[in-house]
Amino acid sequence: MSEDEARKALLDRRAELDSEESLNADARDTVELQQDSVGRLSRMDAMQQQAMAQAQERRRKGERARVEAALARLDEGEWGYCVTCGEDIAEKRLAHDPSVATCVKCASGNREQ
Repeated sequence: MSEDEARKALLDRRAELDSEESLNADARDTVELQQDSVGRLSRMDAMQQQAMAQAQERRRKGERARVEAALARLDEGEWGYCVTCGEDIAEKRLAHDPSVATCVKCASGNREQ
């Protein structure tokens, strides 16, 4: 994967994450307690859906941070190199996810010190 292809993939993914965030904003809002119109199970279901939406948002923010860090590495000429050991990251690994920051050995903890 070339740097231009990686940049495009990262920018596209960032746009997708932004779109998902705006679509799911209502689901993360506080669940209103309306005893007269919503039964107990419906409230519990709404609270569970809210918790799931909040968990998705946390994962989305983490992924967005990884995308932003990868874009910064591209700008600095450091993309494609492991941030831990400095070795090249495998081409297939980068093609699968251009936001990865470590080589397989460092990611799995198998790097000898």
